[in-house]
Amino acid sequence: MTRNMAVLTISGTPGSGKSTVARLLEKKLGINCVYSGMLFREQANKHNMPLEEFGKYCERNSEIDKELDNKQLEILRKGDVILEGRLAGWIAHHNNIPSLKVMIDADLLTRVKRIVNREEGEVEKRKKEILNREKSESKRYKNYYNIDLKDNSIYDLVIDSSNKTPGQVVDIIIKKIKA
Repeated sequence: MTRNMAVLTISGTPGSGKSTVARLLEKKLGINCVYSGMLFREQANKHNMPLEEFGKYCERNSEIDKELDNKQLEILRKGDVILEGRLAGWIAHHNNIPSLKVMIDADLLTRVKRIVNREEGEVEKRKKEILNREKSESKRYKNYYNIDLKDNSIYDLVIDSSNKTPGQVVDIIIKKIKA
């Protein structure tokens, strides 16, 4: 990975730690990070909808996802970036953008607990929200792009963060970059 055209994608499931890892990598590598989840949240706010409702809205209005994905593609093409997002790796893959594509996952209970710790709420309610979000995203991405989110074959590195600290995950990624 050359410094002047470095592209790193961090994808993962909700609560897997992808945003925390991306923030740490940004500091450690000195490469700007863009969070596609923030782009999605900004769109939800513009439409005055909570995230779950906005996700359902996007199932019926593909232009929103496609607009956000085009923004991500522009960002990737410029290079020198860490792009954190559910489809970041797939966008790089489908557009032949040289990058290190990382997928982070964790078991459902670990992810739910992390989200409860971060955003509060009840475990069962958060679990339902995660499952609904994953179902919505899976449906949209399959319909729009024929992407199966459970297919990890395009990733250069797949990390189970269930029993790892964000720092340990970052160390694994840095080791891969240096290899």
